[in-house]
Amino acid sequence: MAGTTTPARSGGWGTQVSLLDRVRQTRRLVRSEGLPGVSLRVRRRLADRLLPAGSQPLPLADESFDGACRAETSGWTYPGPLKQPPGAPLTVAWVCAPPGPGSGGHTTMFRLVAALERAGHRCVIYLHDRHGWELERHTATIRSHWPAVRAEVADLAGGIEDCDAVVATGWETAYAVLGSTARGVRTYLVQDFEPLFSAAGSEYLLAEATYGFGFHGITAGRWLAERLSRDYGMTAEAFDLACDLDAYRLPAASTTVASATGAFAAPEQAPRNAVAYYCRPHTPRRAHELAMLGLERFARLRPETPIHTYGSVLQSLPFPATQHGVLSPVELGALYRRCVAGLSLSATNVSLVPLEMLAAGCVPVVNDAVQNRLVLDNDHVRYVSPLPWDIAHALAGLVDQGRAEVAATAAAAARSVDGRTWDRVEDEVVTIFERLVAAART
Repeated sequence: MAGTTTPARSGGWGTQVSLLDRVRQTRRLVRSEGLPGVSLRVRRRLADRLLPAGSQPLPLADESFDGACRAETSGWTYPGPLKQPPGAPLTVAWVCAPPGPGSGGHTTMFRLVAALERAGHRCVIYLHDRHGWELERHTATIRSHWPAVRAEVADLAGGIEDCDAVVATGWETAYAVLGSTARGVRTYLVQDFEPLFSAAGSEYLLAEATYGFGFHGITAGRWLAERLSRDYGMTAEAFDLACDLDAYRLPAASTTVASATGAFAAPEQAPRNAVAYYCRPHTPRRAHELAMLGLERFARLRPETPIHTYGSVLQSLPFPATQHGVLSPVELGALYRRCVAGLSLSATNVSLVPLEMLAAGCVPVVNDAVQNRLVLDNDHVRYVSPLPWDIAHALAGLVDQGRAEVAATAAAAARSVDGRTWDRVEDEVVTIFERLVAAART
C-alpha cells in the first residue's frame, strides 16, 4: 500500500531501543563524558530536531539568482568602467556581508578601501544583509571599528550604481556582482578557498562555480592565486599578507596596556612565559576541537605554564586558562609579548595571526600544510602535524627554553617580519585597480 511510513526509534543498524536500553546508555555516557558531555549531546539532538539538515535556505537572495540567470543568458558580458579621462579618480563598489567587530576578513578589505581613498579614489560599500538589520546599525559599526574608512555605505538591495570597478568579496556576493547591470570592471577579492567552508553539497558547488564567472581575482596570498589559476582557469594575482608593526612589535621601553581582563605588561615587567590561543569554535577551518585536544595535553605536560585564550569566551575549558574575549590589536600585541608561543591552526588559507605573533616575538605553532608554508614563507614558524600530541610537544619544546634562549628566539622571530608592512601591500593593490580600469578603457 502506498503511503508514508515512520521508522521505529533505532540505536543503529535497525535495532529498536527500549527505555531500559536508553537508561543504560545514559549511565555509560555520564561515566565516560560526565554531565556536561551528556548535556551537550541532548542540546545537539534537540537542535537537529528543530532544524534538521537541509532545512536552512541557501545564503543567497532570490534577486541574486535572477540577475545571475540574466547575465548567463547574455553570455556573461559586463559593461566597462565609467567614461572618464585618463588619471581621473576611480569609483570602486565593494559588495560584502555586514561586518562584525574583530572580523579579520573585513579588516583586510577595509585596509584596501582606505588605501584607495588615500590615493584619491572613491569607494562605496554595498552591504548584503540577509537578517533584516538596519543599514544605520552596520554603518555605525564600520565607523566605530574601522575609522579610517570614509566610504559611503549603501544597501545592496537598492542596486549598484555605475562605477569603474565592482568587487565581490565572498561567494554569495559574487552572484550579486554577476547579475548587476552596473558599469564597472568585475573583480573578486578572494581571501580563502570558500567551498571548503561547507560540506560537499549545494553550497560547496555554488561557491566553487563563482571562480568561473570571469572576474579578475585579487587574492590574499599566493596559494589562492595559484589554485584558482590552476584548477579554474581564473585570472588572479596575489598580495602578500602583512601585519601592523605598530601594534605587534617588540617594545623599546616598558609599557603597560589596559584591557578588560587586567593589565598586560611588557617583557620588562613580566616574564615571557605563557602560551596564547585564538579561540574560534564557530569557524571550523580554524580547527578549534583539534586545538583543544592539543592544549589539554600540553597543560598536562606543563601545568605550570599559563595559557591565555582570546576571541570567544567558552563556558568551560578542559584545562586552566585565562579567557580574554575580544581584544584590540594593541591589547593583543601586549598579550603576545607575554607569550613564548601561540597556537594558530588553519585547514584552509592561513590567517593573519601567525604573522602578528611573530612580529611580537611570540613563536606560532601552525599545522604543517602547503598553504601555510607558501603564504607565511617564514622559517621561524613551528610547523607540526595535525595531531594533538605533536601540538602539545611543540608548545612544550618552546616553553622549555631558557630565559636567554627565549629572548633570542623572540628577537629573531620579530626581525623575520620587519618588512611585511601593510603600506607596501596597499600600494600594490591600488596599482592593480588603476591598471585594470585603465586597460578596460582602452
